[in-house]
Amino acid sequence: MRTRTSVIDFLRNLPDYINRVAYRNEWFVLLREGKPVAEVSPVAPARRLGDLPSLLASLPRLSPEEAKAFAHDLDHARSELADGGLPDG
Repeated sequence: MRTRTSVIDFLRNLPDYINRVAYRNEWFVLLREGKPVAEVSPVAPARRLGDLPSLLASLPRLSPEEAKAFAHDLDHARSELADGGLPDG
């Protein structure tokens, strides 16, 4: 759950908020004039490069049809990007 707090309160109590994020895995949405402007959250645990083979092995396998469709989608996306055809946002 994300707790909402004002930027001013966050800054006044920065050490407490940082400890809550670090040790309790709490999330905070910072508000300025009642509107969300930022989010403070725990950093995802780092993974080591040596973990990559087991991570890849744990992924589901694509069927031949799924792999072909995925390759087609990648080719299509690459051609769209090369043509400048995909708008931002």
